[in-house]
Amino acid sequence: MTQNPGKPASPADLRALDIFEFAQSGRQAAGAVRVSQLPRMLNEVPSDAPDRDTAFTWQAEGSTQPELQDNGVEAPQPYLRLAVHGSAWIECQRCLSPYSQHLDVDATYRIVATEEEADEYPLDDDEVEVIVGSRQFDLVDLIEEELLLSLPLVPKHDVCPEVHESLVTGAEGTEGEPDEDGEGAPAGDEPAKPNPFAALEKLKQGGPGDKKH
Repeated sequence: MTQNPGKPASPADLRALDIFEFAQSGRQAAGAVRVSQLPRMLNEVPSDAPDRDTAFTWQAEGSTQPELQDNGVEAPQPYLRLAVHGSAWIECQRCLSPYSQHLDVDATYRIVATEEEADEYPLDDDEVEVIVGSRQFDLVDLIEEELLLSLPLVPKHDVCPEVHESLVTGAEGTEGEPDEDGEGAPAGDEPAKPNPFAALEKLKQGGPGDKKH
């Protein structure tokens, strides 16, 4: 990575950033973005969350690295590194209540000029992704995309404060687990059902006793 810090990107540049110049000049940028600026991310935040508009801090750094070209000559190629950190409130799929999920992004991208070049780029390095750059690159959109990809597939608390009643299997008619106030016990004459089995048990107990004598 280049050690030249270059000039920082201004906030106005972030939606229309010349990503090739950013990389070739070794520029750096840092700041914060709120969830309210990320519409797709905001859709993931439940309406009853304590804070729907949390903030993420981010850092971006451009650089060039020499790569062997098709003509056999090495030439500097543009790269971008992006780091994003923060938390957002999302819905736990186990108890259906909101919880704060910390998200970390640390990604390195090889910048190419066209979709065709991206499709043909050899993915030998799992740690490097390929993005199509432009002179009007939306860095905030890339930040949002990475945050969405870093969301857990099944969001849930480490330990839920309570389980939502709609998710409790057998909540109605569960046998053998009455509540302390007796509400879980079957209604009507159902408690008398075990009586025939109790009588049968007495017969079984009597049978082996006869054989012993």
